[in-house]
Parts: sequence; structure tokens; C-alpha cells
Amino acid sequence: MKVVATGLLVFAAGVYLLTRWIESRDGADAAGWVAYVRAASEAGMVGALADWFAVTALFRQPLGLPIPHTALIRRKKDQIGDQLGGFVEQNFMTPSVIEGQVGKLELPQRVSRWLADPRNSDRISEEASRAIGLAGEMLRDEDVEQFIVAGMRWMAEPQWGPPAGRVLEQLIEENRLAPIIAMLCDRAHDWALDSQGLIDRVIDKDGPAWAPKFLNAVVGERIHRELVDFTNKVRSDPDHEVRRAMNQFLENFAQDLQHDKATIERLEEIKAEFIGRDEVAGAASSAWKAAKAVLEQALDDPDSTLRATLADAVIKVATRVSNDEALQAKMNFWTVRVARHVAANYATEIVSVITETVRGWDAEDTSRKIELQVGRDLQFIRINGTVVGSLAGLAIYSISVLLFG
Repeated sequence: MKVVATGLLVFAAGVYLLTRWIESRDGADAAGWVAYVRAASEAGMVGALADWFAVTALFRQPLGLPIPHTALIRRKKDQIGDQLGGFVEQNFMTPSVIEGQVGKLELPQRVSRWLADPRNSDRISEEASRAIGLAGEMLRDEDVEQFIVAGMRWMAEPQWGPPAGRVLEQLIEENRLAPIIAMLCDRAHDWALDSQGLIDRVIDKDGPAWAPKFLNAVVGERIHRELVDFTNKVRSDPDHEVRRAMNQFLENFAQDLQHDKATIERLEEIKAEFIGRDEVAGAASSAWKAAKAVLEQALDDPDSTLRATLADAVIKVATRVSNDEALQAKMNFWTVRVARHVAANYATEIVSVITETVRGWDAEDTSRKIELQVGRDLQFIRINGTVVGSLAGLAIYSISVLLFG
């Protein structure tokens, strides 16, 4: 485009020189049209040179001359960045504009519909796995281990006895421990059924040396039968005195955990000894490394249960949101509030990305890049300047001839 624009300037100069040569050769006998062509070509040269100067002055100093108000982009790069950032902040990052645009987007509805589409399940599982994997890469093993240990120490600071006692007391009042007691009774009965061998060995070892073996066998069978019968009664009768005794023991233990200083102190000693052991910190480290390895392996496998579970969970939540207009309205309201808050409090920081980026550009490189982006249109300005200048010169000369001969 520079060649075309410069070529028109050279053409206008050539026509001008040709007409001047004709006029100098023929003098007063030169044809009348020559003067019109000379005026048009002369004005075309002026227009081309003026627009060349204007276009060039934007990016560099014409002919390298230190003319004031030239090389504007190179010299005012930082000001341009600041003005661009200010323009964006004042016209696009205002809370009212952001609130209106975000409200029109209806992001919760659009996102939930896309996520609820089963055709996108593979993409969902892939992106979710990638996000979890990226989070795992960002977390250093040492930091996670220290966090786990610090969390355990933080949990160990308050007394465990009173809270544990209150929880146990609440479970007893709500009869939540009955299934556990019933399970213990069932296990005790199962153990009694298989205890014949153990009973015989105990009797043979600790029984009187003078007792004959058949007597030991009879005693062992009787003990086994009575033990099985007893555990069966305890298992079958929810109101058995053993069960009542177990409940009474738990109630007393719950009260001791809350009010008995000796019990509370004993539990604190056990807690401190447990938390302070090196094996606990080592277990935290080993647990994290093992969990991380399993997680990475599951995330790398496209057919893993973890990835399928992630995709199913996302689809279920998204389906619920897409079918619940009231929930969509609430989420859209939250989204708008968040966007308004960000625009009202962080617009300057966001826009600073523009200004700081422009400040970091090299002035010469910035000028060249902008010129390459808009240079084609700027060269059309030079072309138009040549054409319009020629027409203007022709019109001015013609009017002058009509007025003054």
C-alpha cells in the first residue's frame, strides 16, 4: 500500500513536470487543457505530501527530522495506555453496566443446561479431572503434610472430654447406640458358639491336676452350654439386665467425661500422647502421598470410577438447577451481586492489566505493531489525499478562470 500511495505521488509529480515542460516550450501557445492538468497535478502533490506527513507523524519523525508533535505513538505510548484503561473503566467497568450485562447473560441457566446435557459428560469429567490434577500439582507435599499436622494440633488444643461427653449423652438420649449394643451382643453370641475349644484349653491348663479328663470335658461342655444360652438371652432380650448395665455404664461415662476431673485429665493425657507421637505425623505424610497417588491414577484413567462419579455428580446438580427456575433466579441474583461488587471495588485493579501491559511494551515495537494493524487504511488516506487534492486543485483553478479569465 505504501508503494501504491507513493506511486500516485510520483505520478502526480511526473504529470506536473510534464505540463510545466509543455508550458515552457509552447509559452502562450500551449493548449488550454495543459493549465487545468498542471493545477490538478500540483494540488495532488500537495495533498499527497500533506497526508504522507500526517500519517508518518503518527509513528515516526518524517525524514528523521525532530519536528514537534511527531512520532506520537512512540512518545505517548504510556499516556495512550492510561487513556485506554480509563476509557474501559469509565464506560465498561461501571457497576451499572456490569450488573446489566451479567443479568442479561443468565449464566446459571446457560451453564446448568450445558452441564446437564449427557453429551457433555466426557468433557465435564475431563475438565474436572484436569482441575483437580492442577490443584494437586500446585500443592507441595510438604505444605499439605504441615497443614494436616497443624490441623491435628489445632483440634487437640481444646479439651476433648466435655464435648465428647455431650455428644455421647445426646446419642444415648436419642437411642442411637442401641444398634451398636445389639451388634456387640450378636458378636458375643457368635464368639460363644465357637468358644468350645478355648474353654477346653483353659480347663486343661488351669484345672486341678488330679481331675480326670472326662470330668474336664463334662465341665467344659456345661460351661459352653451355659455361656451360649446366656449370650443368646442377652442378644434376644432388648431389656436384659446386661444391656441395661451397658446403657448405665455409657451414661455414667458420658457424665464423667463432662464433669469428672480425673476422667477429663486422663483423656487429655491420652490425646497428648497420641498427637505427640512421631508415628502420627508420619501417618499423615503417608496418608497424603498414598491418597495423592491413588487420585492421580484415577484421574488419568478415562474409565475410572472417580471420573464417572464426578461427571454424574455435576450432571445431577446441573439438572436440578436447570429445572428449578426459583433456584436459577437466586443464583442469577448472586452472580449479579458478585459482578457488581467486583466492578465497584476492583475495576481499577482489573483495568490496570491494560495500562501495565502497555507500559511494558517497547515503544518502537508498539509503534510498528500498531502501524502494521492500521497501516493499510492509513495508506488509503494518502491515496485519497492525492485524488481529493487533485480534484480540489482542478476545481479551484476552474473557478478562478471563470471569475478572472
